[in-house]
Amino acid sequence: MNSHDAPQVAAAEPLPLLDEMGIGRVLVVVAHPDDAEYGTSAAVAHWTSRGIEVGYLLLTAGEAGMQRPPEEAGPLRAREQRAACDAVGVERLTMLDFPDGVLEYGLPLRRAIAREIRAFRPDAVVCGSGQLAVAWGFDHADHRAAGLATIDAVRDADNRWVFPELVHDEDLAPWGVQRLLLTGASATHCVPVDAEAERRAVASLSAHEAYLADLPWHPAPQELITGVLAEQGCLAGVPRAVAFAEHRLRG
Repeated sequence: MNSHDAPQVAAAEPLPLLDEMGIGRVLVVVAHPDDAEYGTSAAVAHWTSRGIEVGYLLLTAGEAGMQRPPEEAGPLRAREQRAACDAVGVERLTMLDFPDGVLEYGLPLRRAIAREIRAFRPDAVVCGSGQLAVAWGFDHADHRAAGLATIDAVRDADNRWVFPELVHDEDLAPWGVQRLLLTGASATHCVPVDAEAERRAVASLSAHEAYLADLPWHPAPQELITGVLAEQGCLAGVPRAVAFAEHRLRG
C-alpha cells in the first residue's frame, strides 16, 4: 500500500473557547489544598484579571498528605493555600474540616457544599468529574467523592425543599448555578490563558513549598504547569489553555 492508498483520518476539530458572557462569579470546589493548582489556577488567574470574582471551597485541610503529624500539617497547608490563592487573585477561601483521606460522599458533604453555593451565589462552579479513571490514572477517592458531591450539591442549592434548614436556620435562599465546569472529564471547551496567567499559576503551585518538599518525585511547578497548559492549548489551537467539560444548567 502506498501513501495515497492509506486511509485518511480527519483531523480533530479544535475545541471551542468557553463563552464567559454572564459569568461574574466562580466557585472552585476541591478536596485538598493544592488540588486547584494543577492547571485550574491558570484559568482562575485569567478570570480574576478580567474582574471575575473567584472563591475556593476546600473540603479538607489536607492534613493526611504530608510526612508529619496531621495537627501540624493541616495549619501548614492552610497557610500555603492562602499564599496560593493570593498568587491568582482569590480572596474568598473557605476550608472545611472533613477528614482528609477518608472523605465520604453523603448528605453532610452535599449540605456543606450547598451551603457555600447559597452563600457565595456563583454563576459557575468548577469541580472534578467524580470519575474513577481519569487522564492521569485512577483518581483519588477524596477527589471522586468531592466531585460527585459537588455535582449533586449544585442541584441541592437550587431546591428549597432539600436541606430546608439552610433557609430556616441560616437564611440562605436557594441559588441556581448557571454552569458546571468539570475537570478530569472529556473536555468540551477551553479557557485560553496568557503568559501572565501561566506565571501566576506556577507561583500558586510553588506556594505549596513544604508540601512539595515531601514529594521528591514531583516535577518542578514550572515544568508541570507549562506542560499541562500547552497540552490543553493544543486542544483549542492556542498556545496555552485550561480545558473543561461545560454543562449549561440554565439558559
